[in-house]
Amino acid sequence: MDIAKDKWKKPILEIINESEEPVGSWYIVNAFTERGVEVSSATVGRELNQLEVLGYVEKHGYKGRSITSLGRRVIEAANTSLELDYYKKSLDDLINSNVLENFLMVLEARLAIERQTARLAAERITDIELEELAECLRNQQSHSKDHQSIANDDISFHGSIAKASKNKALFSLYMMLSTMGQQSQLFEELRHRVGDNYSNFHDRILHALEERDSDKAEQCMLDHISKLIFDVKQYWHEYKKNHDDHNGRIL
Repeated sequence: MDIAKDKWKKPILEIINESEEPVGSWYIVNAFTERGVEVSSATVGRELNQLEVLGYVEKHGYKGRSITSLGRRVIEAANTSLELDYYKKSLDDLINSNVLENFLMVLEARLAIERQTARLAAERITDIELEELAECLRNQQSHSKDHQSIANDDISFHGSIAKASKNKALFSLYMMLSTMGQQSQLFEELRHRVGDNYSNFHDRILHALEERDSDKAEQCMLDHISKLIFDVKQYWHEYKKNHDDHNGRIL
């Protein structure tokens, strides 16, 4: 049972854990009252029975209940879960931000992650994965020529490299950052503004991977993301104005 977001179980466990002696329902009710939370003794009693069945607390006759080692581990796991939720929310806010500094933070994170995925991919990529990557690049070039969106092609290309690194943690981190939100909109506008030279970066990355050259693959990826960061800084205000004007027309 995940008690991280349960209204009563986690706080009751924490109250019991803070006590050096076994406690009863009225002790817990009073502890809640001190925190400004109203709860009945009957509710606390039902929750205590459930926690005992789960093995999170144990009864000591008329003295009340104390927390078990399992209960302590459950509290730690619940706190970790809540902390992870907080950081996931923070990351989501950054990814979908319309603030330049936040957007650049995401790109800087991509730079750190993707220089390593490119390096590892050069060492570990298979011939089949190389052909799949080449197909991604051909699709991108075809869609660009036909003036179609290449946002999906871009994510597919970088995602394939991350996957080919054979590092699941790095792959997951890249996929979290490569959301199909504002990043894709900005990428498309930058492509039209500065010309479609991003596919040239992809072409050089692919050749480095085909040569199994880790240093070259890393440098090509650094050049690519660094150019994107430079363009974002240079054309952000123009993009933001167009984006806000567009939203204004919709409203």
